[in-house]
This record gives sequence, structure tokens and C-alpha cells, in this order.
Amino acid sequence: MKRRADLRGLARAARELHARLDESERVRTGVRLAVELIEGCDHAGVTVVRDGRVFTGAATDEVVVRGDALQYETGQGPCLQAVRDQKTVLSQDLTAETRWPAWSPRAAAELGTRSMLSVLIYDQHDAYGALNLYGDTVDGFDGQDIEVALALATQIAMSLAAGREIDQRGAAMVSRTTIGQAQGILMERLGISAEQAFDYLRRTSQQMNCKLALLAEELVRTRQLPTDRPDPGGGPGPARG
Repeated sequence: MKRRADLRGLARAARELHARLDESERVRTGVRLAVELIEGCDHAGVTVVRDGRVFTGAATDEVVVRGDALQYETGQGPCLQAVRDQKTVLSQDLTAETRWPAWSPRAAAELGTRSMLSVLIYDQHDAYGALNLYGDTVDGFDGQDIEVALALATQIAMSLAAGREIDQRGAAMVSRTTIGQAQGILMERLGISAEQAFDYLRRTSQQMNCKLALLAEELVRTRQLPTDRPDPGGGPGPARG
């Protein structure tokens, strides 16, 4: 029998989630921790919402994969309702459930699932999806299980938000570095200042209708100036090399 989660267990969960390097590792860690920490949970998964689509981002086993797929197929079920209604959804007996008539009887008969708990994964800015907990017994989830599930979902959301912010900062840093390298090439090739080189990139990107960072990346990669480039302006010296 699993030991109920305490504050130390949740603290460990937070450390593990934030230690993971990419988003897929974070959600996989989250579902593993759900089975470890939540007494009524026998199988766990995460439904991800992205660009108007829903899909399973992580699952502990085939029960979750099949149960989630059946929800997407029928268009109904607790995880979809949790995402649509933006609230926690609980069913303590799927054999008697009437909210999802196309899903519940099949989940009970084909998967042996008897209870289900879905909680939102969200922060103040974004809803990432839902943490879906499958139980093999009727009345599988009590009040403490729900509290732990909510706390774990919050930790998953925080780790995802932090990871995305780090990724965005990293991408911005790479762009700045590439732009600086492109400026250096232009300064050497055209004999212009750093300001003139940046203005060259900016105006060329506008003329070619492409992002400045992509133009800089292409320049660094090929070390060739754009064919239809505008005059750099500002009185550059003679081109070199």
C-alpha cells in the first residue's frame, strides 16, 4: 500500500520537476510522481493543450494511453471536461457515471478503470492541460488525494512555466549573439561602424520582408551579403577583402 504524501514528499516532487531539463521530461516526471504520491492513483497521464489541439504528453502505462485516446475519439470524458470547463473533475464510479455515456462504460469494461480524477495544470498566464489520474477501485480518491493532486499539478505548471521562460531567454540570447556576429562580418567587409552594421541589417530585413535574426543567421552561415542589399549609409569606408 502506498504511503500518503506529506510535505516532504511534495517538496521532493518540486525539486525533481524543476531539475528536469526539457518539457517532456517534466511531464513524464509529473505522472510518475502522481502514482508515487497519490494513494488512489494507479495510472497517470497529462493531457496537453497546444494550438487548439489536445494530446497525451506523458503516460505511465497503456491504460492511460488507451483511456485518453478513447476520450479524444468520443469527444467526451473527464480530462476533456476539465480542460473545457477549467475545473477539477472527479468520478468515483465510472460504472454508474452518466456524464460521458460514450466513454465511461468502455473505460470501465475495457480498461478496468473505476474512478477518475482530472485537475488543471495552469498558472496565472496559461493553461497547459490536465493531470489525469486513473484509479482501479470505486471511490478511489478522497479529499487528501485531491489536495495532493492539486498541489502536484501546481508544481508541474510552475516547472513548465519556468522552463519555457528559460527556453525563451536562451533563444533570445542566441539571436543576440548571432546578430552581433553578423554585425562583425559587415563591419569588416564594408568598413562600417557597429551602429551602421545594425542599421544595414534592420533595413535589409525590412526590404526582404524577413526577420532580422534570420537574416543575421544566414549571413553568419554563408558569410555572403544579401544580393539586394540597400546602401548601408552613413559614409562607410571602402569595402575590405
